[in-house]
Amino acid sequence: MTQPIPQNGTSKFVLEARSLGIYYGNFRAVIGVHLPVERNKITAIIGPSGCGKSTLLRAFNRMNELFAGTRIEGEINFEGQNLYDPSVDPVEVRYRIGMVFQKPNPFPKSIYENIAWGARIHGFKGNMDDLVESCLRQSALWDEVKDKLKQSGLALSGGQQQRLCIARALAVQPEVILMDEPASALDPIATLKIEELMQELKKNYTIVIVTHNMQQAARASDYTAMMMINDERAGTVIEFDETNRIFTNPKDKRTEDYVTGRFG
Repeated sequence: MTQPIPQNGTSKFVLEARSLGIYYGNFRAVIGVHLPVERNKITAIIGPSGCGKSTLLRAFNRMNELFAGTRIEGEINFEGQNLYDPSVDPVEVRYRIGMVFQKPNPFPKSIYENIAWGARIHGFKGNMDDLVESCLRQSALWDEVKDKLKQSGLALSGGQQQRLCIARALAVQPEVILMDEPASALDPIATLKIEELMQELKKNYTIVIVTHNMQQAARASDYTAMMMINDERAGTVIEFDETNRIFTNPKDKRTEDYVTGRFG
């Protein structure tokens, strides 16, 4: 029998990974991760390719379970409840911890329906027009699309599509938004719009972002986790601190080499 995750937590950390290990079959992708995620802050996860950044991010809303043979050790607490407790419904987890992917992936529906669809299937009973407008305003897209809500979301530019996907995530009123390389496919101007949007969103949401872009992590995040592959060939967090300290005074030589471009 499932039980609801506590609502409206007051603790400093909305999410916290403890001794987290993630396996794909016999392959151990992530080992021994301890990572707190502070409420209404932006936490960036950085590190070289293949160190488990996206795997760790997906663990925060149990999306790794969509891959056969995936299992975890340790726990991830959300509002004080272990997300991987057998009593927790993964659907509720994904409802309250939203996800924005690397490549914009709007539904082949109108701009309006891209936002309304998710809210509708989750039982939204309020004024849908108001919700759509609110989400588009929060994603800094309303002024650009308010006169073409019936047009396909696929007709928008890449940067607009990504902001539409963010608006779509907001429609189900999550508490946390996970972003996996949300600007990697965008031009510099669209990238800056996404970063500016993140600063606005953190007033009401907690954001965790994976990025290969060191400048983006330095500009946009409050905290940064540095991941590396350890001697056991598994990814782990080697350093976590306020972003300014990670980029100006890291404690680990590997972090210093990576953020200054000397790694590898």
